[in-house]
Amino acid sequence: MATGSGTKDDPWVLKTPPGTSGYVMHRDDASNPPTIVCQVGGTKLLYDARAIDDLYAMLEAHGDWMPLGGADEQKPAADGTVEAWGRSADNPLGGWYGLKKGLRGRFGVYMPPLLEALGLAEVTHDAKNNKMRAIE
Repeated sequence: MATGSGTKDDPWVLKTPPGTSGYVMHRDDASNPPTIVCQVGGTKLLYDARAIDDLYAMLEAHGDWMPLGGADEQKPAADGTVEAWGRSADNPLGGWYGLKKGLRGRFGVYMPPLLEALGLAEVTHDAKNNKMRAIE
């Protein structure tokens, strides 16, 4: 489970679904659009903060487990995965939730643990091929 309140001074401290890597996230509501800042080692990724509510709503409508399918921006995302949805023209944003060109991927790696920490979703924690579903 994550610690932190999600502010810059008290970020959420999270682990990837397999539990192998740690990272931190916080909300930046002063940015335009409001952003989730994800710090992984020396790399900073940015996601549109709408991703939290939009991903939860999609999972709720999906009604079952969905594979995460995390992939870098330069690699294709497997169909039917959280990663594919996070970059799809059919999602509420009409494209990428990732905001930093070249680092817009990995949505299916870093966002699911945040939704789990916020009590919105369950995430499996296997060595690979993890999935998530909404908590009703």
